[in-house]
Amino acid sequence: MSYLFKNYLRANIEFIKANGNELIDQTGRSYIDFSSGIGVTNLGFNEDVKKAVEQQLQLIWHSPNIYKSQLQEKVAEKLIRTDDYVAFFCNSGTEANEAAIKLARKATGKTEIIAFHQSFHGRTYGSMSATGQDAIKLNFEPVVPGFKFAEFNNFSSFKSLVTKDTAAVMLELIQGESGVMPANKTFIQQLVEFCNQHHILVIIDEIQTGIGRTGKLFAYEHYDIIPDIITLAKGLGNGIPVGALLGKRNISGAFGYGSHGTTFGGNRLAMAAALKTLEIVNDSNFLESVYHKGQYLLNCLNKAFIDHPRVTDIRGKGLMIGIETTCNINEIVSKARTKGLIVLTAGTNVIRLLPPLTITNEQIEEGASILKESFNELDLE
Repeated sequence: MSYLFKNYLRANIEFIKANGNELIDQTGRSYIDFSSGIGVTNLGFNEDVKKAVEQQLQLIWHSPNIYKSQLQEKVAEKLIRTDDYVAFFCNSGTEANEAAIKLARKATGKTEIIAFHQSFHGRTYGSMSATGQDAIKLNFEPVVPGFKFAEFNNFSSFKSLVTKDTAAVMLELIQGESGVMPANKTFIQQLVEFCNQHHILVIIDEIQTGIGRTGKLFAYEHYDIIPDIITLAKGLGNGIPVGALLGKRNISGAFGYGSHGTTFGGNRLAMAAALKTLEIVNDSNFLESVYHKGQYLLNCLNKAFIDHPRVTDIRGKGLMIGIETTCNINEIVSKARTKGLIVLTAGTNVIRLLPPLTITNEQIEEGASILKESFNELDLE
């Protein structure tokens, strides 16, 4: 008998230890991690991050936000890198997106937000309402009003939904949960230019794509745009729960005293983890290595699956890659796991790969080989 809700479909395995980019289960078996805890442990189980948290634990692990926090200031400075933005810290991606929705509506005095079909922005009511997947909202209606949904990578579809009440557009630059679908650069630049001309705020959800995942600190840097609002979480604390909202200074007045808050957001342990994570990730040499590892992984996968009849596409950016297939993706995940590789799914037909940014070329080669074996074995059954 379990004392837990049944809202997760859990595999019959428990990871009780970790070593760098490997996970160790209750039997002592090791697995190469191509999931990073769903895009969270971007640095693997990093000793420097661990030490930073341990050192902070010896000092003080919680202080409420009614007092100053130099740790928060330091993390914000690492994230922002210019004077154009200010930061708000919370505990998760869905909280960051809730804050973004509130900020956009209050700053503009308007209520409508345009998001996109197949998007995913979270599970709480505001972020769920901004999510463009009906299955996520099933039986939780009525959702929060004011959200419209355009076709991803279709500027005309977006433009047709704009009204005088449009406060913001909210989007992921790579739709992760629905199948690792990258945004087209021309589409993004058209959209941002239009929004700037019509005083519509641009909210970029970097919860899965941020903190080095695509080979840049933020994915929006690939698109030569400047968002008004950026939301972050997942890799920011390398496994310690933390989220963040970055907003331009010219709209920051909307979050004046008493307008928004959090008990645990900006927690000292989370900030210690985030600061050390950013010190490691936010380095041009490190980020360049992520780009090259992503290319190497793509090359290994393209070689492994060349002319494979059950693989229809391999796509992504940096170390965020999707393998579209006609195979049963849950069976692929299971077979890979029995061979010592942890991978994820996305949408209905995509194997999603989110290896730690510290993954080695040898581990990339082994992971690609295991995936090939898993697909081939499934074909033979």
